[in-house]
Amino acid sequence: MEVTKLKDEKECLEIELDNLTIAEVLRDYLNRTDAKLAVWKREHPTKNPILHIEGANPKKLLKEAVGAIEKELDKISTDFKKMK
Repeated sequence: MEVTKLKDEKECLEIELDNLTIAEVLRDYLNRTDAKLAVWKREHPTKNPILHIEGANPKKLLKEAVGAIEKELDKISTDFKKMK
């Protein structure tokens, strides 16, 4: 997956992702946390989505969201293995 940092300020971070599904999952998890605002936009269906994050420490919020997603995926994987 390719990620490009477009804007990196104290309380604002914008990254361009090459996957709309990842942008939506991150948006959802970020909005469950202390993020003031987490949205994505796409200028055109042929363009990559841009994830916009606002909060006290947007890089930390993004890392925490990724960690939460990884933890949930590990749990899902473990649950599926138990089903065998």
